[in-house]
Amino acid sequence: MNPPATLYLPGAGPLHRLNPLTKLTLSLCFVAAALGGPGYWLATALFFLGLLPLAVWGGVAWPLLRRSLTIMAPLVVMLFFVHGFFNPDGATPLFRLGAFTFTHEGARFAYWIASRLLVIITAAMLLLLVTHPGHLMAALTERGLPPTLAYILSSSLQIIPQMQAKAQAIMDAQRARGLETEGSLLRRARALPHLLAPLVLGSLVEAEERAIALEARAFRTPGPKTVWRPPPDSAPQRWLRRALILLTLILIGAGLWL
Repeated sequence: MNPPATLYLPGAGPLHRLNPLTKLTLSLCFVAAALGGPGYWLATALFFLGLLPLAVWGGVAWPLLRRSLTIMAPLVVMLFFVHGFFNPDGATPLFRLGAFTFTHEGARFAYWIASRLLVIITAAMLLLLVTHPGHLMAALTERGLPPTLAYILSSSLQIIPQMQAKAQAIMDAQRARGLETEGSLLRRARALPHLLAPLVLGSLVEAEERAIALEARAFRTPGPKTVWRPPPDSAPQRWLRRALILLTLILIGAGLWL
C-alpha cells in the first residue's frame, strides 16, 4: 500500500535495490538524451526500448503507464490541436475541420514535442515509484550535497502526492460533515472554499511543524553530516553511472553535430 505522502511503491525488485544515485542518473540521462539527442525518433525509442523495459524489470510498469498517460493525455490533445491547426509552418493539409486545416507539419511538430514530454514525465515518474525520497536525500547528503539542497529536492518530489493526500483527507472529512461536493458545477463551486481554506492553512501549519522538527534534529548545524543507514552502492553501479553520463554526452554531441 502506498504511503500517503509519496508515490513510492515499496518493493524488493532489482530496480528498487539500486542505489538512489544510479536511478537518479538513469532518469536524468533519459531526459537529457531525449532533449538533446539526434534523430526524430530517439525519444520514442528511449521510451519503448529503455523506460518501459526498466519499468517491467522493476515491477512498476502498470502504475507507471497509468500515471504517466493520465498526465500526458490532455497535453497530447492540446499539442495536436494547437500545432495541427495553427502551426505557422503548416503547408501540407491532412484534413479540414470547417474553416481550419490540420497540417502534416503541425502534426509532426506536435509529435516531436509530445514524445519528449513523454520521456521526461515517464523518467521522473519511474524515479518516484522506485526510489524512496528519504533514501535519495541520504544518498545525496552522503555524496556531499548540502543538506538544504537535498531537502529541497526531496520535498519537491513529494509535494504533489502530499497535496493530493491532504486534499482527499479534507474532502472526506467535509463530506462526513454533510458538505455537498458532487453534483452541478454551481454546487461544486460553493464547496470549493470549504476545501481550499483547510488545505492552505493545513499546509502552512505542516510547514511550520517540519521546520521545528528539522531544527530539533540540528539541520542547520555546520559541519559534515553522517547518514545512519547509507544506501548500498557498488563499483559496477559507479561505473554504470559514468557510462550513462558518457553515453548521454555522446548523444547530445551527435545532436549538436548532425
